[in-house]
Amino acid sequence: MTNETQGRVWLITGCSTGFGREVALAALAAGDRVMATARRPETLADLAEIGGDRVSTAALDVTDPASVQAAAQATLAVFGRIDVLVNNAGFTMIGAVEETSMEQLRSLMEVNFFGAAEVTKAIVPLMREQGSGTIVQMSSLGGRMTYPGLGGYDAAKHALEAFSEALSSELAPLGVRVLLVEPGMFRTKITDNMVLAPENPAYQATSGGLRQMVAATAGKEPGDPAKGAAAIIKVLDAENPPLRLVLGGDAVDALRAHHESLLADMVTWETLSRSTAMS
Repeated sequence: MTNETQGRVWLITGCSTGFGREVALAALAAGDRVMATARRPETLADLAEIGGDRVSTAALDVTDPASVQAAAQATLAVFGRIDVLVNNAGFTMIGAVEETSMEQLRSLMEVNFFGAAEVTKAIVPLMREQGSGTIVQMSSLGGRMTYPGLGGYDAAKHALEAFSEALSSELAPLGVRVLLVEPGMFRTKITDNMVLAPENPAYQATSGGLRQMVAATAGKEPGDPAKGAAAIIKVLDAENPPLRLVLGGDAVDALRAHHESLLADMVTWETLSRSTAMS
């Protein structure tokens, strides 16, 4: 059977909860096949039951290159190809820059950036050789702007955005697409595993305010991850998909205001900026 008659093959990281799980369900609903992965694959048993022979599961720790390669090879062994990669695995942390240890900063980068890069680099040659495919990077509103208390997490997402934008330009002539997904606040239970840095009272009014807001909204976030997953499917099916997909009205509003502020600053200081040219 051809790929067209069987549907696309997805390799998705971080499928135990949140967007990873919902994207897997949306892909199955679309008639596609899914390799669902997580550090603890036993958490994916219900997905396997739902999808039947269109779902396979595997252990995948994005910080372990051997685990990444094993999951990629397992996907090829079961389904024969990979059409869509979704880099969803990650974690978040709240802490002012001073509150955040270097070990914690490195861990954020290791999982949220280097982990996604590791998986991406494992799959790019396969997609390049077959001349098709889409790499979906689950970024964040924090990949485009940031708030007090999210400097470490958002730095990792900013790095992922730059990496992926360059990758998109490199792969487009080869038939492979990249999609950066930038959600705002979604009810994904991401706060269940959130790391909190030790508090310094000096930052009570800044990062401390974010801690309070996140605690107050946990479980009440406005975004529906199932609807977010459906939006991702819709973009993948579009004839002219964007490089970036912003998800959630809160993210749209915040990003619009952010860009308007950036533009206003550039216009205000444009004369000085241009004055630096050689005479």
